[in-house]
Amino acid sequence: MFPRVDSVWLRETVYTFTRWQVIALLFLGFSAGLPFLLVFSTLNARLADVGVETATIGFFSWLGITYSIKVFWAPVVDRLRLPVLDRLLGKRRSWIFLAQAGIATGLVLMATVDPVVAPEMMALFGLLVAFSSATQDVAIDAYRIEIAPERLQAALASTYIFGYRLALLVAGAGALYLAEFWSWTVSYQVMALLVGVGMVTVLIVREPVVNHFEAAADIAHRVQAEAERRAHLPLGLAKLVGWFSAAVAGPFLDFFRRYRELALLILLTVAVYRISDIAMGVMANPFYLNFMGFSKTQVADVTKVFGFFMTIAGSMAGGVMVVRYGVRKILVLGAVLTAATNLLFVWLAQMPPDIVTLAVVVSADNLSGGIANVALIAWLSSMTSASFTATQYALFSSLMTLPGKFLGGFSGIVVADFGYAEFFLVAGAMGVPAILLSMYMMKNGQRLDERAPVKEPSVSGSE
Repeated sequence: MFPRVDSVWLRETVYTFTRWQVIALLFLGFSAGLPFLLVFSTLNARLADVGVETATIGFFSWLGITYSIKVFWAPVVDRLRLPVLDRLLGKRRSWIFLAQAGIATGLVLMATVDPVVAPEMMALFGLLVAFSSATQDVAIDAYRIEIAPERLQAALASTYIFGYRLALLVAGAGALYLAEFWSWTVSYQVMALLVGVGMVTVLIVREPVVNHFEAAADIAHRVQAEAERRAHLPLGLAKLVGWFSAAVAGPFLDFFRRYRELALLILLTVAVYRISDIAMGVMANPFYLNFMGFSKTQVADVTKVFGFFMTIAGSMAGGVMVVRYGVRKILVLGAVLTAATNLLFVWLAQMPPDIVTLAVVVSADNLSGGIANVALIAWLSSMTSASFTATQYALFSSLMTLPGKFLGGFSGIVVADFGYAEFFLVAGAMGVPAILLSMYMMKNGQRLDERAPVKEPSVSGSE
């Protein structure tokens, strides 16, 4: 009896991970991850390598603000039809393709600029890449949610993470190798060419059959009603205010109206779920290098290369477990594992330096992180409305990293005053609220399901 059940489950798992939607998200994940480091650590390495002042390099970090504020222009991605492209590709693919064109253009321009002579131009072209990349993230998240039913979202998330992590390797180590053997110009030109992977994918895959304008058919009526309420204003201004009220404020009002008293608890869960993981990560490299005394090569081998495969393994395991056991149970498991692995760092801080021990702890940390991320992405995807997919998910994705990044800024103070072991203990304790809130969400699963948005069918022929 049990072998037969396992065999059926195995066949279903294999079938799930060979669906075209799941494979497509592998390449779209690569497209999303490629530009990230090219405006962050890889760009910083380039600037330092050619002699740009440290203070100037610090200002370039402001490019990252675009990823944190993408929720402000997500309503435009949700509502606006792009001329010509919308007719050729459809709503979601047209926005992804336009964003990819912006990324490729920005990278080509960055390849041609001397940052010592024209740092302002480098910053401007970097801003084009960062803005286009954040816009692509908004559109891909919406596409992922709409292209397949809820039960496939974990599998889509796991392959998306795999593609994203692979792109980070290419844009990190790969770009540095190219710059070392050829030049930074060649390196950024090659990265611009690799944007073509995502562009070809967009041209091949299908557009979701969700009729965004029927799903939000009342938006136009709401805009008109809001504009008429402001008839005392000039016509253009009245229409603008009406559009803002219906299309920008609408997604947030929709979420709070559906989940009512649970809405704030859901947002709180999103906000605290990754605090423990993000806060710990800020001090990870200083801990490995300065406290434990590992070399940069050892840290790179274990945390970057080996850690990459462990994260992917965790993502795949998380996708499989969500399919079999449901998203909320794995959400709780991910929260528990994330907090528990921080306690392993408490143990590591009291052990003599040993590369095998480091690999064991890093493996546990990356496996748990992969499982937790997949569960969180799948859970958030299930709560977005077809009328406001991009905007609502942009709200979630912005919220889930902001508190951790803010609190992570104080991590150095905790280490300086108390030490690494105590810091990791605090970081582990910061995961307790996420565990308790995840358990509350699991306990109230039926109430959440009753208020979940009705999803449109996935793309025809996808089942």
